[in-house]
Order: sequence, then structure tokens, then C-alpha cells
Amino acid sequence: MSDSSSSTSRGPRPVAPPTVHRLSREVVRALSSLRLDPAEGEDRPRVVVAVSGGADSLALAAATAHAASEIGIRPIATIVDHGLQPASTEVAQRAADAVRSLGLDAEVVSVVVDGGGGPEAAARSARYEALDDAAERWDASAVLLGHTLDDQAETVLLGLARGSGSGSLKGMAEVTGRLIRPFLSVRRSETRAAVAELGVEPWEDPHNTDDSFARVRVRTRVLPVLEAELGPGIAEALARTAEQAREDAEAFDEMIEEFIEEICEPAEAGLSVDVGPLSANPAALRHRIIRLVARGEFGVSLSRTHTLAIAALVTDWHGQGPVDVPGIRVSRNGRRLHFAAAESGATLLE
Repeated sequence: MSDSSSSTSRGPRPVAPPTVHRLSREVVRALSSLRLDPAEGEDRPRVVVAVSGGADSLALAAATAHAASEIGIRPIATIVDHGLQPASTEVAQRAADAVRSLGLDAEVVSVVVDGGGGPEAAARSARYEALDDAAERWDASAVLLGHTLDDQAETVLLGLARGSGSGSLKGMAEVTGRLIRPFLSVRRSETRAAVAELGVEPWEDPHNTDDSFARVRVRTRVLPVLEAELGPGIAEALARTAEQAREDAEAFDEMIEEFIEEICEPAEAGLSVDVGPLSANPAALRHRIIRLVARGEFGVSLSRTHTLAIAALVTDWHGQGPVDVPGIRVSRNGRRLHFAAAESGATLLE
């Protein structure tokens, strides 16, 4: 499953080129929230750096290598070989050699991509599982990902196009568990400048120019048109919107979770919610409570159609039967709304 080898100390840290130095400040800033205990040698806190061989991840590796001695961490690059393209093994090994030349330990991990949801989603699931395994194997404090401001802008636009509602405006969080994205305020042009300064040749993933992928069309067609028609700074504006929306959503969710504790109580195979407070509050609050209960208790992300169908048991109840959505059956009994694990064979609401 894994083919790994380690680099050794390479003497004093060289002075970083200007862009790499600036990017290293982003790594230091992002990792400061972990409050890592300083240590020496092999006892230094380990941090996994996800590397694909592209410019973004190579710049992240270089910036982390430059920051490592300052903040007392031991970065380890994990290169995931998905095996989906010709010569993927050679590409992965070249990426490993590149990050070793930058001063990082490196390993190549091969995965089998066989999940559902299409090849892109399956590859993503396999990659994150491999990175999670690497973090466990190395007892790492964090996993660093090279997503940039451009990736954030693309994510927001894709979410809006799919009708994902206000949730899509949040984009990607800088910190999700032990996943950390230090470059969400960094443009893709800066990561390319960094690898150019280092004289490192990044791998150009052919999928990044394949317009059968919606993200590629957003990157190569939609964003350039928006920039041309509305003026420069669209990507930055989308990223700022994501940050503000996330701040609002996190504060709102925290308040709602406290409210949920007051109106919910355990029930057989699920949870029971008092209908009164749901009906007395605005639709936005009611819908968010329903979504949070579904996600928190059952790990289910409800679509708007499903959320509205459940909400109708509160606002338009005339004795109708339960609503079945993926993973959950919701029914009303008097003044209580009962959420339970879905029965096998139930007819789901589309």
C-alpha cells in the first residue's frame, strides 16, 4: 500500500526566495492556532503535507520546509498515487524527489479508487482517506492542503450554480478538524511564482485542462468572463464573501445548537423535537434546525427539497404520514417531531 523513504538533515536552512518566504508566513500563521509544544529532533510535532506534484502543493511543501525550524515541526510530504493516469507512479516518484530536494521527508502512498459518486468524487474520497491514514501513522498534529484563493472562488461559484443555498457561500474552511488550508488567501499565480523561484518543475495535471469537468470550465471560462465584464478582483470578492458567510454561519450554528438542546430530547431510535418553537420561529431558523438535527444525529446532509418536506410537518400538518428522506424517517405525533433512522425499503422523497 505504501512506499516510503525519509530524508535526513541537510544542514543550515538556506535563505528562501521572496515568494516562498511570504508563503511560509501563511504556514506559520495557520499552524499557530495548534499551540504546538516545542521539541527537538524526532520529538518535534509532525505535520503531513499533501503533495500532488502541482505548483500549489510544491509551493506549500517549500513554504512548510522553510517554516519548519522556526516553529519546531517535522513536515512529512504524503504523495497519493491514484493510479488513474498513465505513468502515475513515475509522476508520484518525481513529486517525492522534488519535495525531498526542498528538505522534507516524503512518502508515496498508492490507493485504489473504487468509490461511488463519479471518478472525481471517488478519487477525492480515496485521497482524503489516505491522508487521514498518514496522519494516524505519523501521529501528525495536522494535514496541510494546498487549496488557494482561486480554488475557493471556484468552489463558491460551483455551489451557487448547483443551488446549494447559503451553505455554498461558505466555501472551504481554513481549519476542518486536523485539515488546514494555509493558502486560502494566496492566488494561484503566487504558487507558480514560488516554484519558478525554486527552479522546480511542477506537474501539470491533464485533468486541469479537461473541460468535461465543471470546475475546469469555471476556471477557464466563467471566472475570466466575470473578470472581463465586471472588472478585476472577482476571485478575491468571492473569497471574502466565503469568509464572511462562514463567520456568520458558525456563529448562527453555535446559537442554534444551544437552542436545539432545549427543544430536543432522545426518542426511540432517534430524536424528538418540540414543534412549538419550530413553528414560532422564522423559516430560516426552522430549516437550519432541521438540517442540523439531520446532520448531527444521522450524518445526513438534507437538500432544500427534503428540508421543506420535513418543515411542512410543522407548518402545514393535517395528519399526513411520515416523510422519508435518505437515511431518515420523520413523523409527527401531536406536538413532537420524531426523527429516526430510515427503515429499509422505505420509499424516499425525491
